[in-house]
Amino acid sequence: MLDKIALTLLVIGGLNWGSIGIFQFDIVAWIFGGQTGIVSRIIYIIVGLAAIWCISLLFRDTGEVAKDESLSRNNA
Repeated sequence: MLDKIALTLLVIGGLNWGSIGIFQFDIVAWIFGGQTGIVSRIIYIIVGLAAIWCISLLFRDTGEVAKDESLSRNNA
């Protein structure tokens, strides 16, 4: 579940960076009151933490993840 949340936040961050690169428009800053606004900074921090979490996805054994998911489904 945490992996899906982190990936969703990472996609949102990627879309925001894409809009900055293509249109020079920061969606998060626009919605939450500028890049220095406290809410914008919190969003940037959360997306950054999600990116750090997603680094762990690169090094996980996918067979182990599938095994853990099937065990949790059987126990439910």
